[in-house]
Order: sequence, then C-alpha cells, then structure tokens
Amino acid sequence: MRIAQIAPLYESVPPKLYGGTERVVSYLTEALVNLNHEVTLYATGDSLTAARLRAGCESALRLNNTSSEPCADHVYLAERVFQEADEFELIHSHIDYLAFPLLRRLTTPHVTTLHGRLDIPNLRNLFREFSDEPVISISDYQRLPLPGAAWQATVYHGLPQSLYRFHEQPGKYLAFLGRVSPEKRLDDAIQIARRAGLPLKIAAKVDKADRDYFETAIKPLLNRPGIEFIGEIGERDKEEFLGNALALLFPIDWPEPFGLVMIEALACGTPVIARARGSVPEIIEEGATGFIFNHIEEAVRSVEQIERLSRRRCRKVFETRFTDTRMAEDYVTAYKQLVRARRAHQIKPSVKTRRPVLSYGIEADAHPILDSPASKLPQ
Repeated sequence: MRIAQIAPLYESVPPKLYGGTERVVSYLTEALVNLNHEVTLYATGDSLTAARLRAGCESALRLNNTSSEPCADHVYLAERVFQEADEFELIHSHIDYLAFPLLRRLTTPHVTTLHGRLDIPNLRNLFREFSDEPVISISDYQRLPLPGAAWQATVYHGLPQSLYRFHEQPGKYLAFLGRVSPEKRLDDAIQIARRAGLPLKIAAKVDKADRDYFETAIKPLLNRPGIEFIGEIGERDKEEFLGNALALLFPIDWPEPFGLVMIEALACGTPVIARARGSVPEIIEEGATGFIFNHIEEAVRSVEQIERLSRRRCRKVFETRFTDTRMAEDYVTAYKQLVRARRAHQIKPSVKTRRPVLSYGIEADAHPILDSPASKLPQ
C-alpha cells in the first residue's frame, strides 16, 4: 500500500529524548517499510527514517527556541498533506483532531490515531461535529468518554523486538521513568520505595509547565536516603535503566491512554507495579507481568512479592502482544477495511451539514451518551 504517516512536529521521529507519540510513529513507519509498504512520513526535517521523508518544519519544535507558534507549523503540515493526498491509498494522521476539517473533505481513505486523554469536556462538541471522522484508539479504556466517535479499531502500541535485550538477573532497585507532573505521582513512587526499603532511581524530564510543581512538591523529597534523580534519559540508556531494575513503579493517578513505559519494561523482562487507572489493566496481567494496586499499602506488598514473578514471562508477553510488527499488521488490517469501505460506498467527502454524513455511508444521529453529563470516566 501507498501510505502517508503524519507525525506531530514537537519532536523528531524518532525523538532525541522524550516523546511517546513520535516514538510510536517511528516504530510504526519502519515496521510498515519492513512489511514492503510504500510509506511517506510527514515529520520534522531532522527525523530519521527508511521511508520517504517530507518535512513540515526544519527541526523539532520543542528544542527549537525560534518556534513560538507551533500551531502554525501544524496547520501548514495538514494543508501540505491535503494537497498531496491523491498520491496515497491511505493517510494516517497522528496529530489528533487538528487536521479534521481538511481530512473530512478528502476522497482518499484516512484515519486518525488519538494518542491523548479524551475525558476533556470541550472535546464532546468537537467529536459530535466530526462524528464522520474515522479514529483509532490505543486502548479500549481511552474510548470511554467518547463512545459515539467513529471508532475503527483499538491498536496497542508496539516496540521493535530487538530494541531492548532481556535481563534475567535484575539489580536491587526500583525504577521510575517518564515525566515529573502531578498525575504521574512520583511522590507516591518515592513513598512506595522508602516503605519497601529499596532504592529508587528516577529518570524523568521536567517540562516548563511542571517546574513549579517539581520545585515545591518533588525536589524536597529527593534528598531522602536511597532516592537518586538521574533526569531525562535517551533511548540508548533505557535498556540498562529498566532491565537492571527489580520492578518499574507506575503509580499514575490519571486516565492513562496507554503507558508506553510499561511495555518498555516488559521488553526488558522487568515487571510493573502500577495503579489501577486508565489502560493499566489492559496492559499488565495481574500476578503474571506485574501487580495492580489501588492503595499505597498494596503497592508496598507488591514490591515484597515481585521476585516471585517470572521475568521470562514478562518478555514473552511483550513478544506476543507488544511488538512493532504486531502493531503494524493490526494497522494494515484497519487500513484495508477503510479502503474497502470507501470503494464500496464511493461516498464523496462530507462537508459541514446539520446531520453529517459519515465517511463510509452511515448517517450520524444525535449521541445521547455524548450529550449526557454522565460521561465521566470510572475511578
């Protein structure tokens, strides 16, 4: 197939440091190339890929001090894809809803993977209007706030099987990897490690938006014995960091859509101790690849039991469920369904009407669930 992948421009593909969506786009793009598809990647000019690269901007916006208006770059990117759409059999967007107004007017089959949280109130009006736009979720849990969206499939993220080696013999520390922010609950990870009597190594970035939180809520905790703050690490350092850990602590307190770090840990053979929020129960097998907790006391008990879990089982589950090849094959299945549906219905691209026509021949009615205030995620 001739496939276009549209990546966000905040990071390169793959990112130099932190950047979950861009990393997934990279893995997917390279896996599709390896499956002999003809892939064009729309991304930053400093991206590296075996696909054909078309730049939406010169370099990653997050690291570019001259870029103060990232929305402008993404609007330009969407317009460029729109103008070149006839080159492709399928267009796959990863820039969320930003391209919806143009995508709905395309005759080329297309789909958008939604990578973020969807429990945001003003998204309900947006997805009511764009109920004709086909979308893919990265977990079943992610869909709950928007049951009336045009969901095509759930496709879990995947990593290259050779990216991380299996580590059968771990060290004697716990690991926290990700971002320092209130919803990631690094403070809880510190508490769990200290109560379990084990060192905690922290590899985390601090965004400008979270700097005050870091200085006031987290930094005072880093002086405690056994707590080591490493800072942001790149892809090369993750294997050693995760593979040598006794377990990954993932005490999130928000509706996590996926949680890429969980499968990175499993790839190394490292089990995960995670709070039961968001996608966690879909990714972690309780008592097999980790433990799922609700309260700190449960997490501490889980640390005490972690060595009875099989690290080989963790790696095997990764190889079965979370590789880039499996991810790419799942996406290709969805792509082909979209192409067949477009050919079967021969529907013209829809424009704004009082009752939008879905891209594949279904007329959109009101969504009582979306219109109801009772669309909160379960706790």
